[in-house]
Amino acid sequence: MRASRLLQILLLLQNRGRLTAGQLARELEVDRRTILRDVDALNEAGLPVLTQAGHGGGITLGFDYRTRLTGLTEEEAEAMALILSLMPQELADLGLAGPGARAQAKLREAFPDQTRRQMTAMPARFAVPPAPASAPDARRAALGTAVREGQMVWLAVKRASGVLVHPVRMELSRGGWVLICAMTQTRYPEAEWGDITLSARRFAATGT
Repeated sequence: MRASRLLQILLLLQNRGRLTAGQLARELEVDRRTILRDVDALNEAGLPVLTQAGHGGGITLGFDYRTRLTGLTEEEAEAMALILSLMPQELADLGLAGPGARAQAKLREAFPDQTRRQMTAMPARFAVPPAPASAPDARRAALGTAVREGQMVWLAVKRASGVLVHPVRMELSRGGWVLICAMTQTRYPEAEWGDITLSARRFAATGT
């Protein structure tokens, strides 16, 4: 357990920067004294974990130290291999299949050699066929772009001839995607969508 916690401390400091002993204690669900003892142990092992007291102080990694350790057990590495072998239909819906495949490849390469070797055999041992792809609908990808980039959209819906909306969120329900728009929080189920035209106008999303 302690070895796993020490690795978690390294990864938290690497990914989040300076943290206090209290913040690390809350994150790892231990007391503050345990964190301080762990920091001493990391320093004794030759790792550059720096501690600064006083206001604005905290614990940080020095000398631009980076670790490629993942802390994955063998079973976790095998599970990750299967996760990375799948491509959710939802990514294709939103026009993100290509970026998703590139991200998968980069994630695989980010793991250490030993972990990658553990991951390599899994797709051959457990073949998971992709879910049947639904018919492509260009409106989903267009609205996904509008949500990500804060673009206004002219949307034809059954209840109106056309409305200019500020799309801030899309939710996937059993009946398909639901578009949620700013200010009024109006929800437009996919079954009500008509033609869609992206506007060149932008808006500042203030939350959903």
